[in-house]
Amino acid sequence: DRSVLSGGRVFQERFDQVSKMKHHKYHPGFPFVVEPEEFNKYTDKELLQYCLGATMYMPGTQDFLQVLLDQSMPGLTSMVFCFEDACPEGQVEEAEKNVIHILNTLSDAIDRGDLSYEDLPLIFCRVRSQEQFIRFAQQLTKRSVRVLTGINFPKFNAHNGNVYLFYLRQLNRKFGEILYGMPIIEDPEVALKETRMTELTGIKEILDQYKDIVLQVRVGATDFSSCFGVRRGVDYSIYDILTVREILSDIINVFGRNNEYVISGPVWEYFRASKQMMFQDLPDYDMEDCLFKRFPLVNTEIDGLLREVTLDKANGFVGRTIIHPTHIKYVNALQAVTREEYQDAVHILNNEKGGVFKGEGGNKMNEVRPHTNWATKIYMRSRAYGVIENEKSYIRLFTPKKEV
Repeated sequence: DRSVLSGGRVFQERFDQVSKMKHHKYHPGFPFVVEPEEFNKYTDKELLQYCLGATMYMPGTQDFLQVLLDQSMPGLTSMVFCFEDACPEGQVEEAEKNVIHILNTLSDAIDRGDLSYEDLPLIFCRVRSQEQFIRFAQQLTKRSVRVLTGINFPKFNAHNGNVYLFYLRQLNRKFGEILYGMPIIEDPEVALKETRMTELTGIKEILDQYKDIVLQVRVGATDFSSCFGVRRGVDYSIYDILTVREILSDIINVFGRNNEYVISGPVWEYFRASKQMMFQDLPDYDMEDCLFKRFPLVNTEIDGLLREVTLDKANGFVGRTIIHPTHIKYVNALQAVTREEYQDAVHILNNEKGGVFKGEGGNKMNEVRPHTNWATKIYMRSRAYGVIENEKSYIRLFTPKKEV
């Protein structure tokens, strides 16, 4: 099935005139060194897998339609309607009807010209079980699938994974559309040391069979923490929880080799009650210096998020799950690439002779062969999130002078 195996290329040809969204729309006019590229669900998977950034979860029962129609969250580029943890069991069928209604209404609004793909975030649904996935999928139509990017599969493991992805491929063939799958690795068999590697290698064998429709690998650190009766506090990162850090390390080891899969970071649970999307007059000094020396930057909750996202990047994660709209611009801003990183990456990728040369800032060694995977990831992030001047530019990127 060429339309599926192409990973989106055929669909992009069919939808060349479809408008696209891009990151940081809340901050028009920001002086990027290199502007972020536009994207939508039909964008080539090679780039699209890096574009999700801050993926916001919400209950499938929530009536989010007007927010999408009014485009009242300009920074929102990726979202998930949840039928699992965020949805009471007795309300799942109600949630399914709500989401189908939202998808159909958005599709109709595009047909009327009241909405464009440029205004529409990537939309996913997180199913509850194999049975619920099949029931929900039977309600999908060509009309609703047009605005649906994919399905998230919770507690994905070596026992249920093949069923999920086999049925997802059937949906792709049925509709002649692209619907991606995103497995969420959070199962107790992965949490426990004695079963972890067998389970992870079993999951990878499944994903490798369906790689063309697997957009990202996601992780559920809250579920992992619950196995050990722990929960990180607002002043700690997930990397301070030893048992969970070890699990995340093994997931990166298995799925992140040679950039085989893009892996997103876990949710940060803390936020301030206000949904104000802007913080003014932040100090103009080195962000990482503040965060890791524990100098206040924004507030306790946001500083903790920024600290953890910085560690995400250091460990190879791209983007993360979020549960509150105030987190969107902070996560996405930190995915941007500095000029020095970008120029180092481009020089490494363009150097066909190999060898070693001095980095752009005159402060590091670039060695072509061992740094190529790093450079590829930096370059793809630069395409998705743009290139900024330096570390101080992160603060300016997530603090626009006025709301949009």
